[in-house]
Amino acid sequence: MTATESATSDAIAPDASPRPAPGATPPRTPLIARAAAELVGSAALVAIVVGSGIQATKLTDDIALRLLANSTATVFGLGVLIALLGPVSGAHFNPVVTLAEWWTARRGGAGVNARELAVYLPSQTAGAIVGAILADAMFGEPLVKWSTHDRSAGNLLLGEAVATAGLILLIFGLAKSDRLRFAPVAVASYIGAAYWFTSSTSFANPAVTIGRAFTDTFAGIAPASVPAFIGMQLIGAVVGLALVAVIFMRGRTPSA
Repeated sequence: MTATESATSDAIAPDASPRPAPGATPPRTPLIARAAAELVGSAALVAIVVGSGIQATKLTDDIALRLLANSTATVFGLGVLIALLGPVSGAHFNPVVTLAEWWTARRGGAGVNARELAVYLPSQTAGAIVGAILADAMFGEPLVKWSTHDRSAGNLLLGEAVATAGLILLIFGLAKSDRLRFAPVAVASYIGAAYWFTSSTSFANPAVTIGRAFTDTFAGIAPASVPAFIGMQLIGAVVGLALVAVIFMRGRTPSA
């Protein structure tokens, strides 16, 4: 439903504001509010990922149960964050999503402009670092301890490209098909599934990747592994956008 349709609908008040989800940035929200939402959302997301990993490690030695606890907490937490902050900033919490939206906007679609891009990216990255430090603080871990969890194997990098391509395909596919209202459930569910079907456990997010380098716990990643992970995430984003262009291609209107 478009903003014009919303204004004329009997079921929605005339002054109702649009309620976008990831991939759709609200046009009337102040940029400082959107930056704050991206920072807080990214911080909360990483705190959930890292904190649930630490908690799981304390409760069990079974790696499968640890991953199950970690992924379950992430699914519920991410869904809540998207539902809460989507109407403010679009709930990107992820530089590749923001970059993909900026790219589509440059080509005539809706999305963030260069100024907004320059604000979103550092907000997301700073938030992710704060979230990792906060999780460590809550569990009595060193506030900053570089991770020693090496994730440089080629199969893990392939997993990151696949996870990110799928995420971009999902978000922008929902936007193309006018189904962004399903984003809180769909995106959270995809990330939960990708924890298990990708070899990398689906970081799919450069900001989260950087944040997780600051904690030497279950969810950490060694700083030396970060550049390659981010590189594959960017490649995955390009592949995802290409898939969106092909799969959601609009047919030509027949001539009269």
